[in-house]
Amino acid sequence: METNPFKSNLHTSTLSAQDIDQGLRNYMLGVYNNMALGVALTAIASWLTFNLSFTTVGGRAVPTDIGQMLFQSPMHWVLMLAPLAMVMVLSFGINRLAPSTARLLFFVYAAMFGVSLATIFVLYSGESIARVFFITAAAFGGLSLYGYTTKRNLSAFGSFLFMGLIGILIAMLVNLFLQSSALQFVISVCGVLVFAGLTAYDTQKIKEMYLADDHPDVAGRKSVMGALMLYLDFINLFLFLLHLFGRRE
Repeated sequence: METNPFKSNLHTSTLSAQDIDQGLRNYMLGVYNNMALGVALTAIASWLTFNLSFTTVGGRAVPTDIGQMLFQSPMHWVLMLAPLAMVMVLSFGINRLAPSTARLLFFVYAAMFGVSLATIFVLYSGESIARVFFITAAAFGGLSLYGYTTKRNLSAFGSFLFMGLIGILIAMLVNLFLQSSALQFVISVCGVLVFAGLTAYDTQKIKEMYLADDHPDVAGRKSVMGALMLYLDFINLFLFLLHLFGRRE
């Protein structure tokens, strides 16, 4: 039986360049909207959890009963590990999830991660957190715009950035035992560089994932996964910058 090698691209070939460009813009807008909502949920959940978990006594943050339960009991490990479990479910089970379910899981993950981040308001002043957040947003926007518009193929940097990420994770594990401020400074600098590169790299990768003839369900799953990738880049960039430039309480 004769097969047509161009059959799978038949629909794409009938689309005009203008239609494809509009479809790509809508797809990327969906990615950024989901990512922005995720970041907003993280910020809100973190702030609300802090206010419920800590009270100020003599100028110092003291944990309430809720704070003791969340951060000074075995529940602390649940807060740390639950977001990781959610990421694994999304990453490995995305093809079996409906787009609406995947989006809901992403938002639940973002809120749970925000709860686990509530202690940053104890460690750093609110003013410095806000300042670093806006610095991160500006840097992220510029790096993501570069990744979207550049004609340069960034795929060659992918393996280098992945190796850098693995190195950072190993160094962070080692520093759990060493508690070295000098090593932590080096980790933070390397973290900023790696996640700055990943922001541009992932943006280009997400853009290249777009296919004009994708089924709406497939496009929806890609949008959620793209949002998750950029969300992780933004949050990690923010945390490493906060360690470098945040003013400790």
